[in-house]
Amino acid sequence: MTNSLASLTIGGFAKAAGVGIETIRFYQRKGLLGKPTRPPGSVRRYGEADVARLKFIKSAQRIGFNLEEIGHLLHLDDGAHCEEAALLAAQRLRDVRERLQDLTRMEAALAGLVERCAGQHEEAACPLIAALHGGADVIGG
Repeated sequence: MTNSLASLTIGGFAKAAGVGIETIRFYQRKGLLGKPTRPPGSVRRYGEADVARLKFIKSAQRIGFNLEEIGHLLHLDDGAHCEEAALLAAQRLRDVRERLQDLTRMEAALAGLVERCAGQHEEAACPLIAALHGGADVIGG
């Protein structure tokens, strides 16, 4: 048996796509990947289109799309729905920007606490621990 991109076992498919077999099965259960029919007395075979689809899924995940959004994008993958895909991407971009703002606030809060700790002497309570114990909104958001 060969492992060309036209006739891959699930193991060959996983290797070609750079994922584990359980990842493939997970995406199949989620409806993102199809499950080829199993010929009698044989094993399921995957092809180049399956590898491309899985790489699409992984690329979309890397830029922050969740599985539900990826499923939606896959349904839009006929070249005629660019506006709808752009709206979905714009929402994802807004979410990413909000997270960046949150991370910036967290960074500032932690930097301030670390600075206060560095100037602290052993005889007084640690400012970081004290702030956390006090339930204070150390992030200020």
